[in-house]
Amino acid sequence: MNYELILRGGRVIDPSQSVDSKLDVAFADKKVAAIGPALVAGPKTSIRDVSGQLVVPGLIDLHTHVYDGGTSLGIDAEDFCRMSGVTTSVDTGSAGPGNWRGFRQHVIERSTVRILAYLHVSHAGIYGFDRTVMVGESENVRMLNPAGCAAVADANRDVIVGIKIRVGRNSSGANGIAPLDMALQVGEETGLPVMCHIDHPPPSYDDVLARLRPGDILTHAFRPFPNSPVSQQGRVRESVHVARRKGVLFDIGHGMGSFAFKTGRAMLSAGFLPDTISSDVHKLSIQGPAFDQVTTMSKFLCMGMSLKDVIAASTVNAAMALRRPELGSLKPGSVGDATVLDIIEGKHDYVDAVGEHLEGSKRIVSTGVVVAGKWWHPV
Repeated sequence: MNYELILRGGRVIDPSQSVDSKLDVAFADKKVAAIGPALVAGPKTSIRDVSGQLVVPGLIDLHTHVYDGGTSLGIDAEDFCRMSGVTTSVDTGSAGPGNWRGFRQHVIERSTVRILAYLHVSHAGIYGFDRTVMVGESENVRMLNPAGCAAVADANRDVIVGIKIRVGRNSSGANGIAPLDMALQVGEETGLPVMCHIDHPPPSYDDVLARLRPGDILTHAFRPFPNSPVSQQGRVRESVHVARRKGVLFDIGHGMGSFAFKTGRAMLSAGFLPDTISSDVHKLSIQGPAFDQVTTMSKFLCMGMSLKDVIAASTVNAAMALRRPELGSLKPGSVGDATVLDIIEGKHDYVDAVGEHLEGSKRIVSTGVVVAGKWWHPV
């Protein structure tokens, strides 16, 4: 076969196939064409030597905010993805039914990298998020538009993968858990999963988990006290185990205030790994403490999570959460996305959302990506 691109000689780690070996990966017609040792190049094949580096399926960041210019917290998806090795950026509720058209037309359809989205039940999405103005969009029930959300989601199923809602003292105020009930109704109506943000109580972590359905996602799942999934003594809440057995998914969503090393250590020590690792990168977290996807992955690697599990949580697990099995894999026929990574040994300083520092011995960095079968180098 006349391959268009071959990544030659890297250590390929693809949890979707239980692959961890020195192999070549070839691309043609915007898809993964082959994976194996010493693939034969054609006369027009571009070859990139990635010896000594990791080749993994294109990274998926399940929690980002990339409605650049349309919301105050939006960042440029291409700039972020190019530096962070992400090939699929999933926007989580920046837009609602009232401003979805602008997000799709002016950002999603113009992007080189893939942008998928959870549509917010809030008519205008997350519209009041800044350093000087913090308005919880779920505080005003009149701004919630479940009927419009269902209609827009139905009409845009090619890029809308679920429904987003934010609850907690900062997001839903006196309305408590009621906005989540509205989002779940939209989920039932459309057959789409719900991603729920949780911040300070009320509602409680337990109350939110009790309502979520199989396939729904709790983001900010490893957040600090209050509304932490572990007790002061480091014991994982029984409601967390019950929810996982039910099929609820646990996403990191690091962001500005939603991940603590203390929580992470307790959860990992108990054998409770996150289903997905995501950055929750936006205007207020991109300069720290989240920074980007590979930094968030590095934190979990340095806390003792295996490299294979870290990669799975940013590839195949995320693809399954999105119900997009063509993503997150290097199986022939899959979408032609790949990320090339290095692991830099040394002393690396990491900080969480409450200001605790961790000195780690490893840092994952992106050295390049393949998007739709084409090499897309970092800046």
